[in-house]
Amino acid sequence: MAEAEERSAQAVRVVEATLKEAGLDWESPESGTYVVQLPGTRKLFTTVSLRVGRHTLSLNAFVIRHPDENEAGVHRWLLERNLKLYGMSYALDPLGDIYLTARLPLSAVTPADLDRLLGQALEAADTAFNPLLELGFTSAIRKEYAWRLSRGEPTRNLDAFRHLLERPTED
Repeated sequence: MAEAEERSAQAVRVVEATLKEAGLDWESPESGTYVVQLPGTRKLFTTVSLRVGRHTLSLNAFVIRHPDENEAGVHRWLLERNLKLYGMSYALDPLGDIYLTARLPLSAVTPADLDRLLGQALEAADTAFNPLLELGFTSAIRKEYAWRLSRGEPTRNLDAFRHLLERPTED
């Protein structure tokens, strides 16, 4: 029992030191639990939860909410993408929201491995964001674009989806 507690305490030290050294925004709502904000390029940020348990370090990161449409296409994309991920996979919660999950034995919690895991979580959430929006929210994107145009609102943050938008034909 003392050995497990020492491995857990060592993992806590590694997590805290790694997060501090990386200069990431994070908080620890309770001992052994960390909430980290990873800045992205497509997705503004990815919130990652790390939890040091007795035997493992678990990671959960919210990717995107339940798709409005094309659920089967979204799920197929996720399953195919799971084959390419290192140390983690996409998963669904009971509401159908999409997360990334990972679990490492405490003996594998080193600064380099934690950095690699956080990097993989950011890459997987950030690069998946636009394709998942495109697959699961095309109608909503089109409606948002039309609404913004009708009100003279900026549409710059929808530029990545221009190919989805129905362009009016010229007479």
